[in-house]
Amino acid sequence: MATTAAAAAAAAASLRCFPSSSSSALRNRGPISNRGVGVVAFSPRRCASSVAAVAAPSREAEPASSLGDLARVDFPILDQEFDGNKLVYFDNGATSQKPSHVMKALDDYYRFYNSNVHRGIHALSAKATAAYENARIKVANFVNAADSREIIFTRNATEAINLVAYSWGLSNLKQGDEIVLTVAEHHSAIVPWQFVSQKTGAVLKYVGLTKEEVPDIEQLKGLISSKTKIVVVHHVSNVLGSMLPIEEIVTCSNRVGAKVLVDACQSVPHMPVDVQKLGADFLVGSSHKMCGPTGVGFLHGKYEILSSMEPFLGGGEMIADVFQDKSTYAEPPSRFEAGTPAIGEAIGLGAAIDYLSQFGMQRIHEYEKELGTYLYESLLSVPNVRIYGPSPSQSCHRAPLCSFNVENVHPTDIAEILDLQHGIAIRSGHHCAQILHRTLGINASARASLHFYNTKEEVDVFINGLKDTIEFLTSQH
Repeated sequence: MATTAAAAAAAAASLRCFPSSSSSALRNRGPISNRGVGVVAFSPRRCASSVAAVAAPSREAEPASSLGDLARVDFPILDQEFDGNKLVYFDNGATSQKPSHVMKALDDYYRFYNSNVHRGIHALSAKATAAYENARIKVANFVNAADSREIIFTRNATEAINLVAYSWGLSNLKQGDEIVLTVAEHHSAIVPWQFVSQKTGAVLKYVGLTKEEVPDIEQLKGLISSKTKIVVVHHVSNVLGSMLPIEEIVTCSNRVGAKVLVDACQSVPHMPVDVQKLGADFLVGSSHKMCGPTGVGFLHGKYEILSSMEPFLGGGEMIADVFQDKSTYAEPPSRFEAGTPAIGEAIGLGAAIDYLSQFGMQRIHEYEKELGTYLYESLLSVPNVRIYGPSPSQSCHRAPLCSFNVENVHPTDIAEILDLQHGIAIRSGHHCAQILHRTLGINASARASLHFYNTKEEVDVFINGLKDTIEFLTSQH
């Protein structure tokens, strides 16, 4: 642990300073609504100082008061300061931080048994292959897949959705067929199906929001018909924090023979997900949101469907035999993993699953539900704040995130001042959900998104920093 922490300290110390956005850039930002937006010039960013060189205490040595306190000692990146402010990382909806356990797994692969998989008979290749395929088994067990062959490693969830769109969509959709989505989908779940629609003549149908600002399930049921061939929905919204009833959607879709694809990027890292119980034909997830490395994600697909699909990419690994004029293809999952995969990253994802599993996803979910409710209720105490999505009392599940705006203040100004003056990292923008933001009547929002290594104390720091930031920005008018 000490070696890893020291390495993290060295990396943090080498961070370069970047200037903040210029005031002219701020003037060019679009309004978030019809209200005016203030303009503030910021000073250049100062570098972080890290205190991660000191080994984190063991869990046994010092009892923790919450799951957040217990877990955060394993995340050396959190143990740094910006101008005397302890880093508060509330951008977990974009990417999660990585525990030392995951970084060690990556380092061990590259340091001790770096080799290509499936192709060599030597010891290094055998060890790499075993670790890579063991990671597939870990993912399968984590989401309760019926067979590890139902797990396809991809570069990310975006590639996984594109795989389905091209390998299944182009072969199964035709003129007049319908693809049902919601206005709350991530761009990665929309754009690939726009491509397919343009190539096949299939029609995109969108489900709107209820007055509680959640996708209208009754409207979705009404849109599903004999023309519907696939329903593409998120499990948990990355903006609204709401959760869709996937089992109910699957039941309605199955009645007309439609397939269901679930974007589970915001659910798999935060709660137990059982693909057999959900019943969807396809489900995608992304390593970097679940404490694993970037550059790897996964597709879960029912094996009989995967076996019927054409390859997405051609090349090595995905073939059975290659002749001069044609090729035959391997069975899944190899059929969809052309070329050298992200071996170390997949192994790192397996290590992240080990790490999450030691706490238990139900425990993580319960803690984050409490923490997310605390965040929501604390935000309500801030004047002129508008939070999007259902309240915790309106929903049986609300993700530990809040997308919000402050009257007459641009969300990017809020995010930048929180960062510069308080060391608090949140998101601002459309969060890859422009259609949803237009539906809400805004162009952008700020988003604070939590993970199980965050604490109520950090929420308090965020709220106090937000109040100071609002006062600072509104006093400039």
